[in-house]
Amino acid sequence: MEKIKVITTNENKKQYWQEREFPTAKAEDVMHVVNLYPEVEYQHFRGFGGAFTEASAHNYAGMSSEKQEELQNAYFSADGLSYTLGRIHMNSCDFGLGNYDYLAEGDTTLDSFDIAHDRAEILPFIKSAQAHAVEPMEFMMAPWSPPAFMKTNGEMNHGGSLKKEYYQMWAEYFVKFIQAYQKEEIPIRYVTVQNEPLAVQTWDSCVYTSEEESLFVRDYLGPELEKAGLSDVAIFIWDHNKEEAYQRVKEVLAAEKTRKYVRGAALHWYTGDHFEATELIQKQYPELEVFFTEGCVEYSRFADSGEIDKAEMYAHDILGNLNAGITASFDWNLILDDKGGPNHVGNFCAAPIMCDVKNDTYEKRLSYYYIGQFSRYIKPGAVRIGTTKYTDQIEVTAFCNPDGTRVAVLLNKTGKDIPVTLREEGKGAELLIEARSIVTVVY
Repeated sequence: MEKIKVITTNENKKQYWQEREFPTAKAEDVMHVVNLYPEVEYQHFRGFGGAFTEASAHNYAGMSSEKQEELQNAYFSADGLSYTLGRIHMNSCDFGLGNYDYLAEGDTTLDSFDIAHDRAEILPFIKSAQAHAVEPMEFMMAPWSPPAFMKTNGEMNHGGSLKKEYYQMWAEYFVKFIQAYQKEEIPIRYVTVQNEPLAVQTWDSCVYTSEEESLFVRDYLGPELEKAGLSDVAIFIWDHNKEEAYQRVKEVLAAEKTRKYVRGAALHWYTGDHFEATELIQKQYPELEVFFTEGCVEYSRFADSGEIDKAEMYAHDILGNLNAGITASFDWNLILDDKGGPNHVGNFCAAPIMCDVKNDTYEKRLSYYYIGQFSRYIKPGAVRIGTTKYTDQIEVTAFCNPDGTRVAVLLNKTGKDIPVTLREEGKGAELLIEARSIVTVVY
């Protein structure tokens, strides 16, 4: 620890990823210490990413080639957020132009299965991201709804459940989708059974009880992936809010045979912190990984909040999730328009990058820079390391990257500057974490 690099984002001072170097010395201050202990290791981290929704792809397709290049660099290059993960929806989701699936109407054989819909805008968007990424990308897939004829309510929206007679066909549908994307050289490494399986939404949705999710994994999806030679595709359960996560995992895995196929749990943030849910899952089921798979600033609840408040929502949640043990973090939509869509049921929200397709312009919101304080510096394969801190007015996490560099991220949500002496093995640097700012330290 001869020198440290300090990267700061401070909206009030219009500083975004501003870099400075500090010398280090023997740390004499004992009153303002944040300690790092690299020998104390926790989870290995897979990386950061976002969702390639149809809405994002449609906005991207409407931009000029020059702006498309800038957008891809903003998310996937080393000069941008350095994303290495992507989330994909199978069939339509709310952030799209309307309901769709991959079958000809009335086909109950899957003979007509074709991802032609995705070839128009979604696949080109993903492939361009792959070409810009700092290393090979991996993808997670989630369905919002099966085709309407497979469901008890006869439509893709408004909940309903998967009819029992279509469990086998729906599992085969998963396989066909994964294989079709493989042919496009887009590797789907992870799948969830259902996005938000307890939510009856006005948009694409489908309800599973714990017993139904367990049954589908155990007797249909798991065996079908095995049969197709796709056992390396990891099945994650839940994919919904944190407050119910541990209870759901416990119930789904009550059937011992189901545990053979489940490799992880997926969580969203819409009902609050509940960081302890990740810790509970990992304590009781240490063989499972926990991914954070979706979060966004909903206009229905947070339209009037300031940009600093929105960015701090992201940073606080990422810090809490990382310290609780998640191994991957996915934001929701990559690119939305100036209304917060398109969304075929008017469920608008914010994204880190918002664009005006008509005028071929875009804006990086403050949340973009706050996410970058993590994603640019915590590399895939990094391991979280031990920390202690002297005050709860600072939120802290720290990692050791595969190349040996240490990364500490410190968030100050208060209205006053907070002094910190960052220290390892008695050496450190005295820093001032300014009010309403976020700092990343690399050495």
